[in-house]
Amino acid sequence: MSDYKSIFISDVHLGSKGCQSKYLYNFLKSHSCENLFLVGDIIDCWRLKSKLYWPQEHSNVIRNILSMAKKGTKVTYITGNHDDFLRIYQPLELGNIELKEEHTYTTHLGKEFLVIHGDQFDIVTRFGKSLSILGDKIYTFLLALNKVLNFFRSRLGFGYWSLAKYLKDATKKTMNKMSDYENSLSDECKRRGFDGIICGHIHKAEITNINGIEYHNCGDWVESITALVETNEGEFKLIDWGLIERQNTKLLRSA
Repeated sequence: MSDYKSIFISDVHLGSKGCQSKYLYNFLKSHSCENLFLVGDIIDCWRLKSKLYWPQEHSNVIRNILSMAKKGTKVTYITGNHDDFLRIYQPLELGNIELKEEHTYTTHLGKEFLVIHGDQFDIVTRFGKSLSILGDKIYTFLLALNKVLNFFRSRLGFGYWSLAKYLKDATKKTMNKMSDYENSLSDECKRRGFDGIICGHIHKAEITNINGIEYHNCGDWVESITALVETNEGEFKLIDWGLIERQNTKLLRSA
């Protein structure tokens, strides 16, 4: 039996320097599942258009996913705004890999969830792409600044803290209030008769209830380094793989 019924990951951003590909590779090598859902922004075509960046670690992640599909895992790739170039090819099915805009997922307990990236419900992404691209460039700069900041923090005995994540979360919180992102998603689920939603896009891992709709956000593999899973018993959990990796590193250093 697989470790999980399903694993959901989103916002990996392969092709960008912020992608924590080594963490994701380790995570996928450490877990098995019947279904693997790639919930958008897996490949960052925005970044690749401006500058080609594709280290071996990013190829290793792709190879790992293909290996899982070859061994029997059903892989469903949901397209997002950063990998929207793939939308012209959907729907597409290649062996055990399927490419599509959204997916109706039936849980172990028989509930139906809408699986979608979520950019379709973000007014900034939909109607202000230039603004989104500018914000993405600022975020990339802040990620580089993080490395310098945390170098000095570690010298002073402080733990990891992300200025980029702090500012991004604050900005997203403000913009989400304007766009009513979560409520828009829950309203769409109610309108279409779903019990819940599984999404990404805003880089904030969360399991909560919004207006009677079960809201699950996978997080990301740039800052949060999280995955959403459904156990074989039907329970949804968030796995903070970044925390697990940092704890393991600390244990190895103290050994």
